[in-house]
Amino acid sequence: MSVRLTIATAAAVALIAALTPPSLAPVADLTRTAPASPTPGATSSPERGEDDPRAHQRDTQARPSAAERVLGRMSLPQRIGQLFMVGTPATSASPRTLSQISRFHVGNVMLTGRSYAGTRTPARVAAAMQARATDRATGHVRLLVATDQEGGDVQVLHGRGIDEMPSALAQGHWTPGRLEKAAAGWARQLRAAGVNINLAPVTDTVPGPAAAAHNPPIGAYDREFGYRPRIVARHGVAFARGMTDQGVLPTVKHFPGLGRVHANTDERSRVTDRVTRRHDPYLAPFRRAVDAGVPVVMMSTAYYSRLDRRNPAAFSRFVIRTMLRGDLGFRKVVISDDLGSAQQVAGWSYGARAVRFLGAGGDLVLTVDPATLPAMYGAVLRRARTDRHFRELVNRSALRVLEVKADRHLLGR
Repeated sequence: MSVRLTIATAAAVALIAALTPPSLAPVADLTRTAPASPTPGATSSPERGEDDPRAHQRDTQARPSAAERVLGRMSLPQRIGQLFMVGTPATSASPRTLSQISRFHVGNVMLTGRSYAGTRTPARVAAAMQARATDRATGHVRLLVATDQEGGDVQVLHGRGIDEMPSALAQGHWTPGRLEKAAAGWARQLRAAGVNINLAPVTDTVPGPAAAAHNPPIGAYDREFGYRPRIVARHGVAFARGMTDQGVLPTVKHFPGLGRVHANTDERSRVTDRVTRRHDPYLAPFRRAVDAGVPVVMMSTAYYSRLDRRNPAAFSRFVIRTMLRGDLGFRKVVISDDLGSAQQVAGWSYGARAVRFLGAGGDLVLTVDPATLPAMYGAVLRRARTDRHFRELVNRSALRVLEVKADRHLLGR
């Protein structure tokens, strides 16, 4: 999302309101839970980034997981609702978003803008949203409540009980152990504010200070942990581990990296990375995070001319399935960057944006503006009702979201 937009929002709200050791931890050390069950229905070859069908055959003979049982009780409209995350101001519960949880079965929300009222106000907003997660709306499955709490210029929640976080570049000068400990403290504050998923850390690498000045989305705001993939990888895992240890899901972003683009995808179209290759060294921080067990990866909406000239990464089967799922072995939730307002995807209708992302292998559509949700939801529902293959993708993605929620005891009754 646009940092410039959020900074402007911060100023408006202010006026109105007047880590870890260097070595890589095993997956279980980050998640603190058993790995999620492989998703059912995978039939593509492992080379294309899908699960081995023989493993699926063994899975279907096993006892269904809690997430599979919940999925089995859900209607198709409820399953599709699990695939959306919709924005609400962190200072007040959006009536439109509240209504959409009930009407469109929306299963996830994001606290946006800026709040300077400490933990109590966002906690009330989150509680109001969770209260709408009824049997009819979501099958009693509770919501993922997200926010952007990276540090520096990108910090939604402020005030009593919430630390002012330094920028990621400053965090990158700490030892991993110190960062992990700090991130655990920030996670406790997020939990007190009703947040259970943080859209951080950024694991994009900017090549250096000079390059940062010409990198509007990341380097211009010191959102990178450093200028070398090794440093970014080490500190990204430390941040993620600290969040996880205190019950907040971390999200690494923006795959396959925004550190070498020269425009902001939220504000410009045809933003293109012309250097990243399939096995690029700058992918190392993402690989390290996946190996450490991160539950959520956010996709970039930039084009990558050496990977897929025709599609933004968020709409690219090659980038999501072949690279992220296949090369990196990621089996959990793939979330989009904001698809509602980004100029980079303005050439597609709202509905097409959601359908293309899910069709490419994504799982969770983020749209900050709730006004875009009805068109997105409707397009996905219509396609799922008429296209069996797409309906299988919806079911698979809904299961991934539910498996992540199961790890955080959000499946309800």
